[in-house]
Amino acid sequence: MSPLDSQKPYRLIHDVYVLMDYGDTLVFNDFDITTSQMSVLRQLDTKIGVRFTELSKRILRSKSAVTRLIDQLEAKQYVQRVDDPHDRRAQGVLLTATGAKVRAEINKKHNESLAWRFSTLGDDEQLQLAELMDKLRAGLVDLLDLE
Repeated sequence: MSPLDSQKPYRLIHDVYVLMDYGDTLVFNDFDITTSQMSVLRQLDTKIGVRFTELSKRILRSKSAVTRLIDQLEAKQYVQRVDDPHDRRAQGVLLTATGAKVRAEINKKHNESLAWRFSTLGDDEQLQLAELMDKLRAGLVDLLDLE
């Protein structure tokens, strides 16, 4: 495929991303939470803390951006900072019981919204799309040396 031809799938992926992100925003607005904050909540557990540096890698955001997100979520009492038991200088973050409850509510509404948004495709088409996106993601992770 020529570089010019590569623009079409890129534009389509970009446009679908923007539309999906907008749909996510509509769901998350009902809970007064941003897509970035939800990305953080998805990575957390109520028992095992995640270090800020690890969280930064998982959501592809700078450590300072993660710190701001944690500050915002902490103010809502959805997360709490914990000391890293292996490194006194490092901090981790845990999901609180309140955060777990809210995340479950958001996930329920989000899943309903996703089912509705993906209903434009049949089951086989959804499966084919997922397989192609998995293949593209794995290739990009490898090419961009993200693992």
